[in-house]
Amino acid sequence: MSPLISDLFPNASPVSLPADTRPILSVVVHTEEEFDWDRDVSRAAIGVEHMRHIGRAQEIFDTYGIVPNYVIDYPIASQPLGFETLRRYQEEGRALIGTHLHPWVSPPLTESLVRANTYPGNLAREMEYEKLRVLTDTITQNFGARPLTYLAGRYGNGGNSASILEELGYEVDISIAPPINYSSDGGPDYSSYTAEPFWFGRERKLLGLPGAGSYAGWLKGAGTPFYRLITHPGLSWARLPGITSRLRAFERIRLSPEDYTLSEMQRLTRSMLADGQRIFVFSFHSPSVEPGHTPYVRDESDLRRFLGKTRDYFAWFMRELNGRSLTPLEIRRDLLAAPVIDAT
Repeated sequence: MSPLISDLFPNASPVSLPADTRPILSVVVHTEEEFDWDRDVSRAAIGVEHMRHIGRAQEIFDTYGIVPNYVIDYPIASQPLGFETLRRYQEEGRALIGTHLHPWVSPPLTESLVRANTYPGNLAREMEYEKLRVLTDTITQNFGARPLTYLAGRYGNGGNSASILEELGYEVDISIAPPINYSSDGGPDYSSYTAEPFWFGRERKLLGLPGAGSYAGWLKGAGTPFYRLITHPGLSWARLPGITSRLRAFERIRLSPEDYTLSEMQRLTRSMLADGQRIFVFSFHSPSVEPGHTPYVRDESDLRRFLGKTRDYFAWFMRELNGRSLTPLEIRRDLLAAPVIDAT
């Protein structure tokens, strides 16, 4: 864990898990409005029609006994089409509801609509707090329970985010996206983070639960400095990322069926297991359940591949790795209860 982690997560303390811990899978769905990923964000893009088809994913979760954490933003939380099916899943014990803050469509809508402000952590503290408060209250009203898990839109935590989460009663933050660097776009730099969970906040009661992402291959130890070298614009002619990937020497992979193949997700998982990782956060965006809303699912064949990869990865994780599934809140509960966990 980078020393810079304290800039976003005060008093951060990594969590140690025993080597014989069964692999744990936690599924998080970025549940959000439909918008054009190739254009600047718009306050007018608040459609949630894809939620008519969210059962395509839920059916797979149910098959493998997975209770997904749907982290929902304001267009989902405030429109019946967005929240009614999820509320039923929650009432039936088939889903956990959390919070996902897209500032540009979450009231109050008074900030400048510029790129930097699409990362919640870049907003003034008062604005970040008020947007998250309104969204939290909206979810509480429409679901009958207060959300306790949080994923910042665009993974955009900032220096005030931890204290705001504590003030609003959150327990788990799943915004961390190793090993990606968003700083060129005005966002946070997670390139030196690992997927290792950690306690943070004033009392170290908040759990940081990063998404599963890392480097894989026999050169993975070279890490971010090597990645920056092979992706340098001056070396683009050499196509080094493609070469190192084909050789299985060095790959940057995140655990998502949207941008990665089944074999890539399996290689990532094996590599992280070899490094001692035991908790794996698998994620995707809800609009991918219907073609035409994300760059990952453009047509029906893309949809079949997307759902197939999801189903096949779950089957492999549970059967081949003897894995189990827990929600972020269940993970936090178990970590707090386990005497072997180092939270000092």
